[in-house]
Amino acid sequence: MVTLPSSVIEAYERFSLYNSPYPAHDRGCAVDFYPGSDEAISPVAGEVIETRTVRCPPKPYAVDEDHLILVDCGDVVARILHVDPAVSAGESVAVGESLGTLVRSGFFGQWVDNHVHLGFRSHDQNLRRASGSLPLELDVAVAGVPWDGTGEVLETGPTHVSLDAPTYPGEGFAALSSDEGVPLDGGLPHYAGGGTLRQHEGSVSLLGTTVGEATGRDIRWEDVAVYANDVRATGLSLFASQVPFGAKLVFHDGHDFSAGESVSVSIEPTSEPVRLG
Repeated sequence: MVTLPSSVIEAYERFSLYNSPYPAHDRGCAVDFYPGSDEAISPVAGEVIETRTVRCPPKPYAVDEDHLILVDCGDVVARILHVDPAVSAGESVAVGESLGTLVRSGFFGQWVDNHVHLGFRSHDQNLRRASGSLPLELDVAVAGVPWDGTGEVLETGPTHVSLDAPTYPGEGFAALSSDEGVPLDGGLPHYAGGGTLRQHEGSVSLLGTTVGEATGRDIRWEDVAVYANDVRATGLSLFASQVPFGAKLVFHDGHDFSAGESVSVSIEPTSEPVRLG
């Protein structure tokens, strides 16, 4: 188990342990940090072992190449992705220093903002494989924010819609909560697995519908469909944020919503769930 202290996490606007289709994030064993700018702030300290260029899946909105940065942190090795490195093997980095510039990677969907991907391995593990990261614990509290499913479109992109609700009047990190008050993380239901940002056992519901079963932090989503004004969405993008946020709806094939439009979201059981990745 690798524990990241709150002092590291609070350098970023948002984070997510589960909002990814890739095996590196299985069981929350990797975290994506969203700094809110294109500067890749280092979440670790240590010596750079290697920087490596890898091909991206071809996407019209993304670069052709991504990069892997390996940092020896002493007991473990950090794997960092989605950064065009300004550091080289043999250099030392400190927490908060710039590693380089974030890249728009083909490894994530068009609705996903640029971020630093972080996972850890033991020295004797394969450092370059996508899967196999060590369990990860974030030493930060996340408040659950209730939501009635309504809001006004605040911002749109080709494949997403962000609403102005729910709102969080407090301080620190918060995430949209289940009906039970548990902060949620992941892509509901478009990524098969999600998670809670607080330990929870048993059924998890949202907007009056059971959406999954939690074991500890992990959730396996039920077969559900998300609708916005009766229009089928791909799903909800769930994360923790310490800056103002609202619900984020994903439409991987596009949408017709516009800023200022009132939206009512519902979730219903379905025999044909959308799964991506």
